[in-house]
Amino acid sequence: MVEFEIVNVVATASLGGRVSLEDLGGVEGVTYDQEIYGGRVAYLRLPEMNGTVSVFFSGKMISIGTKNEEDAFRDLQCGRDLLIDRKLAGPVDLVPKIQNIVVTADLGRIVDLEELAYNYSLVYEPEQFPGAILRIAKPCKATVLIFASGKIVIAGLKSSNQVDSVLTHVLRMTDGKSRE
Repeated sequence: MVEFEIVNVVATASLGGRVSLEDLGGVEGVTYDQEIYGGRVAYLRLPEMNGTVSVFFSGKMISIGTKNEEDAFRDLQCGRDLLIDRKLAGPVDLVPKIQNIVVTADLGRIVDLEELAYNYSLVYEPEQFPGAILRIAKPCKATVLIFASGKIVIAGLKSSNQVDSVLTHVLRMTDGKSRE
């Protein structure tokens, strides 16, 4: 199987109520500025976090920049804990949800994108973008960017458990033998 790297996990959760972000100004590891999105968001990048958590005044939180689901969920918990400690949010059990996982991989071979576009349902317009765009619904919903160098980017996954099945699908398509 092809080696891959998870380069970004996006997860969300809700605090269940509004948050007064102005009170976060000056807290170490917090970026809050009225000029940024009209003061509707604060960014938490605390030492114990692996990514960044955006906190919106609505109480919604988004974790970005982690490399696995566990770290994304832990970062959301850390953000929630900071807000509770500062009495900006009440106690709440977070229900985190993965929104997107982005993966990179190298197939280890050159890919003929013209042939791939001819044989399969994918978008390849080299005048617009140097890669082919494959949208798949099965085994899971994802978008795959395939470059002639053999490098690929997979986006739209909801679990790291889906990576192997998408890679297997792409390998079958690019091996030059099978046709759909």
